[in-house]
This record gives sequence, C-alpha cells and structure tokens, in this order.
Amino acid sequence: MVTHRSDERPALTVLPSGLRAWLGAVAGFAALTVVVLGVLYAGDSGPGEVDARILAVVDGVGPPWRQVALAVDFLGEPVGAAVLVGAAVTGCLLLRSPRAAVLVVAGPGLSVGTTTLLKSLVGRTIHGDDNLSYPSGHTAFLTAFVLVTALLVTGRRGLGGPAGTSLVLAAASAAGAAMGWAQVALGAHYPTDTLGGWCTALAVTPATAWLAGAGRSRHR
Repeated sequence: MVTHRSDERPALTVLPSGLRAWLGAVAGFAALTVVVLGVLYAGDSGPGEVDARILAVVDGVGPPWRQVALAVDFLGEPVGAAVLVGAAVTGCLLLRSPRAAVLVVAGPGLSVGTTTLLKSLVGRTIHGDDNLSYPSGHTAFLTAFVLVTALLVTGRRGLGGPAGTSLVLAAASAAGAAMGWAQVALGAHYPTDTLGGWCTALAVTPATAWLAGAGRSRHR
C-alpha cells in the first residue's frame, strides 16, 4: 500500500491544494483582463497608444537578438510545441502519472484553443485583414506549458501558499515575457496581444488543472 501511494503521488498533486485559492484569484483577474482588452481592441487594425510606445523600442530587432527571437518563437510553432509537450508527457509517464501527462497536453491545448476562438470574436488584425492577432496563441502556449510544469514541480515538492504561488507565477511570467518579447520583436503581434495571450493561459490553465484534480478526487 505504501508503494502504491508513492507511485500515484504526482497524479494527486496536479493542482496543489495550497495553491487553489491563490491561483483561482489570479485566474479570475486574468480572465477579466482578457475581456477588457478584447473589448478595447475589438475590430482594430493598428497599435494602441501603449503598443506604439513599446513598439518604438522593441520592434524590428537586428542580429543577434533576431536569432534569439526566432528561436523562442519556434517553441510556439507546431514542431517546437510538439517537442516540448512530447518530452513532458514522456517524463510524466516515466513517473507513472498519466493524469499529469493529460494536463501537460490539455492545459496548453485549451489555452491555445481559447485564443483561436477569441481571435475570431475580437477581430483585431495586424499586417492585413487576414492576420487575426488578439490574443497571441504563441504566448498563451508557452505560458501554459511552463505553468503546468511549475504546478507539477510545486506539487511534488509539497510547496503551497504564497511560496508555491510565487514560484508558479514567476515561471509563467518569465515564459510569457520571453515569448511576448519575441512576438513583438518579430512584428507578429502587438504588445497588448501578448498580454492577452499571457492572461488567457493564466485563466484557462488553473481551471484545467482544477478539473483534473477534481476528477482524481471523484475516483478515489
């Protein structure tokens, strides 16, 4: 019995109980931010005032930073994303945690799916009417992937409360900032698009993890 509980421990901590209230509050605020930005920029085809100021500094970087931006951008492309998710799923299965493996796929997948739906609803474009831009799917993917990974690491380490929440949010913020910078530097998105993508992941991923944890509790 002791060995059985140890093997299943990762599956029981896809969303550590000490983080649920904290991340729930963050998810609610993030969802509100996504909606507000979506309303503000609905139907727009150009940068807002804040976007213009940031673009004046970040847009159009040259070598070697352009190569760095392209490398980061690759992580959000289908091949790069598949490599990241595949490696994480393999690790979860080696740890005998299929529920964590499902979360690694579902968290980023639902976050990106949500951005795709929102793009059609908001209708903000960049570089032509066919290029829907808000919110950024690349930013949502990397943020969600790192957020899920941080949640699993936090659960295995038994961290909770402010310490665990700070670790998870710091990791998600670093990922969102890196991908957001790359998207703006490459001219693929406005800065507010990347903020919307980051917030989409912060809203969707904790909810996905909660559902995975609730599912586990019902089957105990």
